[in-house]
Amino acid sequence: MSNLRAGVIGVGYLGRFHAQKYAALEGVDLVGVVDSDLSRAQEVAQEVGTQAFADYRPLLDKVDLVSIVVPTQYHHRVARACLEAGVHILLEKPVTQTVAEAEDLIRLAAERGRVFQVGHLERFNPAVVALAGVLKNPMFIESHRMAPYKPRGTDVNVVLDLMIHDIDIILTLAKSELKLVNSVGVPVISDEVDIANARLQFESGCVANVTASRVSVDAMRKIRIFQPDAYITIDYQARKIGIFRKGGEGLPLPMIPNVTLEERSFEQGDSLRDEIQAFVRSIREGFPPVVSGEDGKRALAVALEISAKLAPQGLR
Repeated sequence: MSNLRAGVIGVGYLGRFHAQKYAALEGVDLVGVVDSDLSRAQEVAQEVGTQAFADYRPLLDKVDLVSIVVPTQYHHRVARACLEAGVHILLEKPVTQTVAEAEDLIRLAAERGRVFQVGHLERFNPAVVALAGVLKNPMFIESHRMAPYKPRGTDVNVVLDLMIHDIDIILTLAKSELKLVNSVGVPVISDEVDIANARLQFESGCVANVTASRVSVDAMRKIRIFQPDAYITIDYQARKIGIFRKGGEGLPLPMIPNVTLEERSFEQGDSLRDEIQAFVRSIREGFPPVVSGEDGKRALAVALEISAKLAPQGLR
């Protein structure tokens, strides 16, 4: 089978890593990288051994697939041009600025028979992958995603920048229609909300409490899940899972009668590599992407609803 031809549109901080992964991936030829800052494109192109472009359009007839890693306001325009040219797309999150834009891309990808994957990277975290077979009927979910301040990403609020990762995971775990959203947030450094909390209530009865900050001293990425037969803790950064069960087969807890703890740790993985490999496999083997355009649209819709609930307080 011939190699797939790949490109990366936007090689800033994150796009550069996309380029590195494609350059190292067997069965893929990285034929070009694009950035409006040509000197940046040339720097990354030299690093990974490919060609630099200042405009993405001349690249489209030279590639089979692209990663699109540009500011969110350009997602729809660039992704639409790629799909119209018959190119498979891996589009970074948030998928687009509006739900209507996401629906347009979903429709176009289906019409052209192209793979449309959204870059919700946390789906490929080994601790999240390991939840398969453990999760059953979650009733309460609590997540915290804290990060030190970085100017990158502040073109959108913290809900669309950071919280959307957890929104996607929670929607995947809850497997239920959303019933009610309440949220609060404050700007601290940027002109957008930098710290936010949301409470999500689902038709199933599950409730999620979600907190995100991009102005914290220390980084934290944790989620806790309560279900009838277990309490599950996940530390994304430490790549650890703790499963507390009543009468389980783990280690007995002397301080809590009839409750056991099972702990699982995972080797340092490469979620971005796994994400890109999954994208390439979807193209080669013809199965749906792990994170579809519909998934991206669903997470965006909830993030926008959370953001809209901030507006009446003048804090959006």
